[in-house]
Amino acid sequence: MQKWVPYAMVRITLCLIAGILLAIYQTDLLSKKTASILLLCFATLASVFWWVSRRNKKLKTIFGFVSLLTLIVFGFVHLQQNTLSNQPDNLLHINRVTAYECVVRSATESKTNSWKFYVEIVRVKTETWQPATGKVVMYVSKKTIDKVPWLYGDHLIIKGTPQNLKPPANPNEFDYKRFLSFKNVYHQQFVKANQIQFVSHPVRKGFIYYSHRVRDWARDIIESSIKGDQNQGVAMALILGVTEGIDSELLSAYAASGAMHVLAVSGMHVGIIYVIILFLFKPLKKYKWSPWLIACLSIFLLWSFAFVTGLSPSVLRAVTMFSFVALAKPLGWRTNIYNTLATSAFVLLLYDPYLIMSVGFQLSYLAVLGIVYLQKPLYNLWLIDNRVGNWVWEITCISIAAQVATFALGMLYFHQFPVYFLVSNLFVIPLSTAILVGGILLLAVSWLSAVADVVGWLLQWLIEILNWTVMATEKLPFSIISGIHLTTFQCWLIMAALLSLIFMLEYRNKKLAWVTATLCGVLIITQAQHLQHKLNEQQFVVYSISNHSAMEWITNGKSYYYADNALLTDYERTRFHVLPNRLQHGVKETHTEIPFQQNTKGISLYSWNNTSIAVLDRSQSLPPLLIDYLVVSHQSLSLKDTAYVKPQTKIILDGTNGSRYIARWKSAQQNKAWQVHAVADDGAFIVKKDIP
Repeated sequence: MQKWVPYAMVRITLCLIAGILLAIYQTDLLSKKTASILLLCFATLASVFWWVSRRNKKLKTIFGFVSLLTLIVFGFVHLQQNTLSNQPDNLLHINRVTAYECVVRSATESKTNSWKFYVEIVRVKTETWQPATGKVVMYVSKKTIDKVPWLYGDHLIIKGTPQNLKPPANPNEFDYKRFLSFKNVYHQQFVKANQIQFVSHPVRKGFIYYSHRVRDWARDIIESSIKGDQNQGVAMALILGVTEGIDSELLSAYAASGAMHVLAVSGMHVGIIYVIILFLFKPLKKYKWSPWLIACLSIFLLWSFAFVTGLSPSVLRAVTMFSFVALAKPLGWRTNIYNTLATSAFVLLLYDPYLIMSVGFQLSYLAVLGIVYLQKPLYNLWLIDNRVGNWVWEITCISIAAQVATFALGMLYFHQFPVYFLVSNLFVIPLSTAILVGGILLLAVSWLSAVADVVGWLLQWLIEILNWTVMATEKLPFSIISGIHLTTFQCWLIMAALLSLIFMLEYRNKKLAWVTATLCGVLIITQAQHLQHKLNEQQFVVYSISNHSAMEWITNGKSYYYADNALLTDYERTRFHVLPNRLQHGVKETHTEIPFQQNTKGISLYSWNNTSIAVLDRSQSLPPLLIDYLVVSHQSLSLKDTAYVKPQTKIILDGTNGSRYIARWKSAQQNKAWQVHAVADDGAFIVKKDIP
């Protein structure tokens, strides 16, 4: 208990997090009114115990316990207060919206076929205009506009009705609706440029507005000084945190080499800048007044960097974290780094409680905690006199510490593990540091064109070396372990087992060996149960992928996959819509040649597990067939040509069919014995059968 006493802010922050998570996963546990009353009661009780404990020190423990309970309830109420769907004037609770006025609240991102940005609603039009709240993610077709002219803070009027975000349409697919709900976004809209009317520029151009303008300026400097699309993409990712310019092949190489962390401006980049700032101000340390000067200058320079990057959420998290680290010394906080980190997390969660569900937030704090706790003990295992050897060992220890702390979450979210992360980081960390510093220097000397050209050339050369290193690492044999499937519970088990193992080695406690072994045993059992269940299950799926045909038969870890040619070569869509289901079922082999396929009068027939499936992908007369399922593509089956469709046949309309065609079939279904399943409306069609 005495060892736990110094970590006051750690306790406080953990209780706040507990309350926030309780509100996220048990939303209906307490109503807003009940939770508020309970918070008031606990706060009053804590105040009473604090007053009494001043005279009776024995009551201090009770006061501490009640205070922590108060913080848990506060976390619950805090999340409820910051959930926009709870507001009565939110767009979720307003029907028949035909237009709305909004404010642009993000920079524009370039997607394959559209421009994407977020807007915040000011008012909506139903029968009349009325005030409203809410956020919408907007997609503007690139066919209707070459470049988006609207900037952060601009007021727009959008014609049309925003659509409620839909849950995942395919099995085990990424839940985009849940992801955006953590940003208080519940709607999206796909529009053409002529549906958007510009109203005005912002009346008051605040801090964030000018930050976006500075980032646009920095982006123009980088594009003009560095040649090559890939080089520009990597430069903007490392310096500004903009990753949209990097193609999928290069992103895959960075992921496979364990260097993906350098492409997101976050804790590592801000930490590097902070270390450089401390190094530059080292001569000032001999003066008594230097701690405050160094702290103030450090915070100013860190926030200046955040300003240049457009104040992106990942940079704000990291800058806030290191701002508290910078303040700790001049304030004379006799505390440890854990309390400092906990304080920064507490402040961030007060600002936005949903940050706890951000992958970047989780990975950043875990990585820093891993480095703080593990790096020094690992480094002390081997003392090297050689300066180069010592530097290599130091970077290796940092990489190991960060990887140990984050690899369980990495496998949960990304389903892979980079084998050569130690090797790649020996080159990636120094190179990315040089590029980051060089990028800042480029922006600083941009007004001197000759100097800027030289710096730009050096940066381009460094980026090419970095890209070559990453791609060479990816080509090494067994560079990545992919196809990893973990549940959230299994991720917690891995982290608990690792923590138990670390404490066992540190404190040489034999009891913790049993705890570690038990946790590993439970992990193995849960994984074995999952594999046994999924490998004993056969599955037929017609996927819901807009404008594409895709079907898959899964059995015994093998996949037989049918898709149109465009989808077969579209890795990104396949990765998003199809691969999650394969991971869930432990698929190790995928075949596009299907042995149980045959053609009858131009129609593909599949006989699978005593089930018959026909696929009609072009307009033709349907011969008399006794089949269980008929998959229709490209609106190829007319309602007039259904004489041979038996009542027991289920009709599946895949993703290539239009909305009007689907509506006609759904209407006809009401007067016929057919069952119609449209994947665009009803989600993927799935048939499951156990292996006999």
